[in-house]
Amino acid sequence: MKLDIILSGVGGQGILSIAAIIGEAALRKGLHVKQAEVHGMSQRGGDVQSNLRLSSSPIHSDLIPKGKADAILALEPMEALRYLPYLKKDGFVNIPNYPDHTALLDTLRTQPRVILIDADALAKENSVPRAVNMVLLGAASVVLGFDAELLEAVVADFFASKGDRIVEMNRLAFRVGREAGGHQVNSAAHAK
Repeated sequence: MKLDIILSGVGGQGILSIAAIIGEAALRKGLHVKQAEVHGMSQRGGDVQSNLRLSSSPIHSDLIPKGKADAILALEPMEALRYLPYLKKDGFVNIPNYPDHTALLDTLRTQPRVILIDADALAKENSVPRAVNMVLLGAASVVLGFDAELLEAVVADFFASKGDRIVEMNRLAFRVGREAGGHQVNSAAHAK
C-alpha cells in the first residue's frame, strides 16, 4: 500500500489534527508514515499544509513530488487550487463548498474525481459546528483505504483528553462526513 495525501487549509481549521489522526491510523495498521508541515501565519488565517505519506514499505522523503499526490484534502478551496499541480491525474480532491465562488468550484469540478461537500453546513445541521475538520475527514475516508471503524477509534483516542462530549461530537462529525462522501462517490460511480 502507498498513499500520498496533501492536507491544506488555513490556520485554526484543524488540518494538522486530520493529519495526526490519519497518521495514527496508518501506524495502527503497521504502515510507515512520513509527514511534513507548513504552518505559515496560522494564527492569522494563513496557509497550513501537510504532506502525509503512508506506505507498507519504507518511505525515503517526507515531501510529495508534483503530480504524485493520491488525494488533496482541503478545508479552503483556494488552498485546494494551490496544490492541484501535486495531484495525480486520477487523484481525489476533497473540499467543502465555498459560497459565491462558482468559477473556483467549476475549476475544481474539472478534476476527474472530486468530493465536494459543504462541511460547514453539515457540521451546523448536525449540531457539531466546531468539528468541521472531522466532517472533512469522514468524507475523505471513503477513498483513503482505511476502515471507518479504525479511523473513528483514532478520532475517539485523539480527543479523549477533552472529555466524552467532545469525543462524541467529533465521532458524529466523522460519521456525517463519511455518509456525505460515500453518497457522492456512489453517485459518481452510478453516473458513469
